[in-house]
Amino acid sequence: MPPTIETERLILRAPVQADFDAGWAEFHMDPDCMRYLGGAMARSVAWRSLATVAGSWPLLGFVSFSAIEKATGLWMGRVGPWRPDGWPAPEIGWLFHKRAWGKGYASEAATACLEFAFEALGWPMVGHMIHPENAPSIAVARRIGSRFLEMVTLPPPMDATGPTQMWGQTAEDWRAAQSASSGAFKSSASNA
Repeated sequence: MPPTIETERLILRAPVQADFDAGWAEFHMDPDCMRYLGGAMARSVAWRSLATVAGSWPLLGFVSFSAIEKATGLWMGRVGPWRPDGWPAPEIGWLFHKRAWGKGYASEAATACLEFAFEALGWPMVGHMIHPENAPSIAVARRIGSRFLEMVTLPPPMDATGPTQMWGQTAEDWRAAQSASSGAFKSSASNA
């Protein structure tokens, strides 16, 4: 069973069918939200993306989480481990609904997911594949301690967006930063 991770303001849990109409479809059909992710999707394709993400748990043993705002119960986005076939590196990615923009949710959730990837999954490094013009995502990568690593080409159909920046960090670098900050941020994970 996929874990649930709680941060100060969010619950990160495996995606469920109810997420589709709670914000998943709207996000994936919105041209602004999908600007750097290949463009807006038809509703039927957005549903397939939900099924793909949800299906990663039994196939791979990890899942990109739905981020649920504690105060309202609203679906805010998806965040977490991701590694499709042919991907340049294991990734912690973040995609957030417009209603979450500017609130710091991406940084909060991605930080918790780094801890999960390094401590629970045992990944030695993570990357973040970011379109070169996506300044908000680049800012998130910097805030969570990642640095630019190299330009990469994603596998089809994502290669249509052109060369992509890979940002990232190693587990060793992450642990050193956590020690230096005396664990200022700590999430709690459970299997409930």
